[in-house]
This record gives sequence, C-alpha cells and structure tokens, in this order.
Amino acid sequence: MGFTDRHLLGIEHLSPAAITEILDLADGYVAFNRQDKKHTETLSGFTQINMFFENSTRTQASFELAGKRLGADVMNMQMQASSIKKGETLIDTAMSLNAMHPDLLVVRHPQSGAVDLLAQKVNCAVLNAGDGRHEHPTQALLDALTIRRAKGRLHRLSIAICGDIAHSRVARSNILLLGKMENRIRLIGPPTLMPARIEEFGVEVFQDMAEGLRDVDVVMMLRLQRERMDGGFIPSEREYYHRFGLDGEKLSHARADAIVMHPGPMNRGVEIDGTLADDINRSVIQEQVEMGVAVRMAAMDLLARNLRSAEPRGRA
Repeated sequence: MGFTDRHLLGIEHLSPAAITEILDLADGYVAFNRQDKKHTETLSGFTQINMFFENSTRTQASFELAGKRLGADVMNMQMQASSIKKGETLIDTAMSLNAMHPDLLVVRHPQSGAVDLLAQKVNCAVLNAGDGRHEHPTQALLDALTIRRAKGRLHRLSIAICGDIAHSRVARSNILLLGKMENRIRLIGPPTLMPARIEEFGVEVFQDMAEGLRDVDVVMMLRLQRERMDGGFIPSEREYYHRFGLDGEKLSHARADAIVMHPGPMNRGVEIDGTLADDINRSVIQEQVEMGVAVRMAAMDLLARNLRSAEPRGRA
C-alpha cells in the first residue's frame, strides 16, 4: 500500500511504498513548478494554517508557496507574538484552532513530540515541519527526491551524513528514510556530536572524513545546530572546519561523480567551503530548495486525498 496516513508526523512509520508514492507525485510537481502557470485548484476550498514556533524562513516560505500553488487558503500564524507568550498552552492553542475547522496544519516546534501531541487534539491533517531533535520528514523526502533525480535511483547507494548528528532532526529522518530504501549509511563527526548507540540504526560511524567519505555516492553535510546545543561540543569553528568541514581535498576521497548536499542555511567556512557549495558540477543544494516545494505540494495533495476519502466534505 502507498501513503494512506491521516498525518505526516515522521518517516519512522512510512513504508517504502508510501515513500515512493510521495516522491513519484513530487516528481510531477517539479515539472509543474517549471511551467509559466503554477496554479492548480487541487486544494481549492481547503484551509492551511502554518504554525512556526521556531523561525525558519526557508521551510515556512516553501510550505506557503506549496499551499498557494495548490489553491489552498493559506494563513501564517505569528506564534512568537501569539497567546503562547501570554501563558496559553499548546493544547489550548490546538483546541482554539480546531474550532476554526482548518484542513491542513503545518507545525514547527522546538520540543520533540509536540507536533504529535497536537495531532491528537485536532480533526485536521497535521504536517510536521520539524520538532526539536525528533524528525523533519519533508526535509528527508526532498533530500531523497534530490538524490533520486541526480543518481537515477534511491537504493543501494553509499551515503555519508556529516557533522552534528546528535542535535539534527534532519539526520534522524534521513537515516530512517535512506535505511528503508536499502542504502549504506555512514555517519561522520566528532564523538561529542554523535548520539549514543547510534550504530543500532544500522549505520557505520567514522571520526575521520577521508576514511568516511571513501567511495561514497552522496555527501550530505549538516548545519551546526547552535540553537539546540548546550555548549562545549566543539573546541572552535576553525578547528571544526579543519577536521570536519567539507572542502575539495576531503571530497576527493568520494566517488568522482559524488553529489554534495546541505539542508541549509549554510555556515560557509564552517561546515562547507563556499566555492564547493556553489560548484554546479558537484553541489545540488539549490536543487534541494526546488525539490522542497514539490515534495510539500505532494504531501499536502496526498493528505487532502486521504481527508476526502475518510470524510466526504462535499468539495469540488
């Protein structure tokens, strides 16, 4: 079976068939978004509310654009200035929103599990746009689509994920998704930024970039998660770049056609050399941004279909 879920809260419970269905539909939306006319009535009559308790210009803009291109009524809630600041609980907010009868709720929250809790309290479909250190499912899906389009497949590749693994919901979602699709996953980073018992996820762990990048097909760099760090994890940014920042010399250990990825925003000269990030022959970072809109359109399209199937609403 494909994607039949009511919500998209994470990768963990998605089957390979569900992942493939989302990516196949997103592939069609990539072509759609390159047309002169970029508007459809797929979500006509649907209300989409974006609730971002953390700032994220890129992800919020991507979800907003995706909803508008699908024809939804899109509302962005300014949570930093909301009643949450006045003491209202997340559940209170959820119940108030539920009374407005939205159809799609896109939520980013700094606490792991908060989005799942909210999904239990509302009648609409909920999309997790990132919760704490837990998951960021649409980022993993857009990364997967980027890899599949660049490599022609999404299985039996050797993929290195490098950097701050411990604090990264992007890393967790990618490890889950890429593992489901039968890829060989290598994690590279300092011990202070590597989760305990991470090998239980079926990954290989390296502390040396040259060794970890040897003959890989994909190099996925991660942003240093300063806002989720407690401090003291790296001696200095300069030392971090020297050992774990991606440059031409370190990349030379990967396959000659290896692609370079980064979820953004980038800290140039810390996680990745700026020239390499802009190298059109190796970097697919801009493609990741493009794939983000298409993947989010596909996810909302499928959730809307599931809503219609579960509760016929009389929409055209």
